[in-house]
Amino acid sequence: MSDDKSKMDNRDRSKVSSSEDYEVQYLMTKYDISRNRAVQLIEKHGGSRRKIESELEAVNI
Repeated sequence: MSDDKSKMDNRDRSKVSSSEDYEVQYLMTKYDISRNRAVQLIEKHGGSRRKIESELEAVNI
């Protein structure tokens, strides 16, 4: 059975929101960083998940 395209939500998964604790917690856990560092990165990159993760991966190489 195919997906029902009329039941799609409007979430933008390419963005990270600093107001959502679970999203900040995910970054903290995945990259072993502090809450303050996670929030700083979200604000610095405008919530762009791709930019945040590429900066963190570059540091962890």
